[in-house]
Amino acid sequence: MDVTALSLDTLWVLLGAALVFFMQAGFAMVETGFTRAKNAGNIIMKNLMDFACGSVVFWFIGYGIMYGSANGFWGGLDFFSLKLTSESMAGNIPTWTHLIFNTVFCATAATIVSGAMAERTKFKSYLIYSIVISAIIYPIEGHWIWGGGWLSNLSIAGWTGFHDYAGSTAVHMTGGIAALVGAAVLGPRIGKYDKNGKSKAIPAHSITLGALGVFILWFGWFGFNPASSYGLSSVDNALDVSNVFMTTNIAAACATVVTMIVTWFRYGKPDVSMTLNGSLAGLVAITACCSAIDPWAAAIVGAVAGVIVVFGVEFIDKVLKIDDPVGAVAVHGLNGIWGTLAVGLFGREGGLLLGQGAGRFLVQLVGVLSVAAFVAATMFVLFIIIKKTVGLRVSAEEEVIGLDVMEHGLSSAYADFMPTTIGNGMDDDESPVAPGSVEPQVAVPVTEVTTNDGHKISKVVVVCRQDRFTRLKNAMNSIGVSGMTVMNVMGCGLQKGASEYYRGVPLEINLLPKLKVEIVVSKVPVDTVIAAAKQALYTGHIGDGKIFVYNVENVVKVRTGEQGYDALQY
Repeated sequence: MDVTALSLDTLWVLLGAALVFFMQAGFAMVETGFTRAKNAGNIIMKNLMDFACGSVVFWFIGYGIMYGSANGFWGGLDFFSLKLTSESMAGNIPTWTHLIFNTVFCATAATIVSGAMAERTKFKSYLIYSIVISAIIYPIEGHWIWGGGWLSNLSIAGWTGFHDYAGSTAVHMTGGIAALVGAAVLGPRIGKYDKNGKSKAIPAHSITLGALGVFILWFGWFGFNPASSYGLSSVDNALDVSNVFMTTNIAAACATVVTMIVTWFRYGKPDVSMTLNGSLAGLVAITACCSAIDPWAAAIVGAVAGVIVVFGVEFIDKVLKIDDPVGAVAVHGLNGIWGTLAVGLFGREGGLLLGQGAGRFLVQLVGVLSVAAFVAATMFVLFIIIKKTVGLRVSAEEEVIGLDVMEHGLSSAYADFMPTTIGNGMDDDESPVAPGSVEPQVAVPVTEVTTNDGHKISKVVVVCRQDRFTRLKNAMNSIGVSGMTVMNVMGCGLQKGASEYYRGVPLEINLLPKLKVEIVVSKVPVDTVIAAAKQALYTGHIGDGKIFVYNVENVVKVRTGEQGYDALQY
């Protein structure tokens, strides 16, 4: 045994396992960002638990099913063993290494489903089907492909062996098909389709979270694909891994660019969320063929994936009427199929488009169809059983309020929206005076007055563009108005925020970020305030804002007790 080679190969695969595990965070961020804030905690919990539960059942059951015929039922491993020996090997690496690397792959397949079924699935039902996928369904089809099963030995027209280097079919298409079936059985979110079946946009609550997730996934994919070489100790391994790094990145980049261009033409503006999906689509598509093709072919694979994801999302949403909040079916399902077939089209060996016959392509096609049929059938039965027993979907009330509150007792997953604890545990008459403050009886002495001396008090509310606030503030200061309250708000006028698209669906009302500025005046004439505000805010374009004027009955200054006109003076 070459100890140096063993150590290098083991280190390489373990590093890959760590990177693929980090992808779990990426999936969590994508799914959370692309859905609504009221369900963020629920989605995080599902992504956490499918890995935790999946790790246990894959170790205990799934690994033995997946690699049983090759290494004995338990994969050549006594899973209660405390140590490994030189016989405890899976190829050229220790079996524990092989097991943990396959565990993180299994978790990826399971977590894909949660995005398509987000915002309306019972948490306990999610745990059930996630465990079944990790323990039985993924290991069975994984055995066919990677564990010495029938697909790895399938021979058609002179070509033998189904090729799925890192899992376009075994991981991504499996997750995508399961997601499609689950979302179809589950039904759409409340309000997703109108009474005529027309799709309505439900925008993501945080594109930035989604983008963070995509960057994490792209980074993690450099472990997902290259570490599937299961070694880095030979010249052949080094050449293969180098090619895989290059093809993985170029496919993702091309898919991203093409998706941006397609959405720009179709919707009038480049769609951010769809372009993020495009990056993932390119990564999914290249996963099967990253080792079998050259970079020029990877660019084509990625470019086609960028087109597939746009039209796939639209077809699933508008034609099939299946509600997939994150686009998981198009990203993982459709592009998993495309990437697997691309092996038979562009493969250096057996590529149909390279004039080397149809044998390899036919083997890939049979593999895709058989795995898709198996996953669709088994997942349909599983979801129906869950639906008829413990129930698959939350109630309408739970869905409307949000799963964070109803499933987990979490007011919000975001600190900014969490209720603030009032008080310090003492009764009011026991509370000490805060440092630097004074008691009311020793405050600046004033005479309380209620008269306004003929001065009318008015509140002027200005709703304006965020980028005009500095001009407005300077204008108010120049006319003697310095006190104002400023809030970030979302809103629209008669134009309903103008016509925009979200993932190919027109937004009926597009709420735009605005500033709401409240100013209470008495000494400064209201007309002067209005004139200064108009001059500061005017651009001549729709959305310059509006000014509202209200009568104010009274004003009380807390520190001094002054009221009315006097309360507004320095």
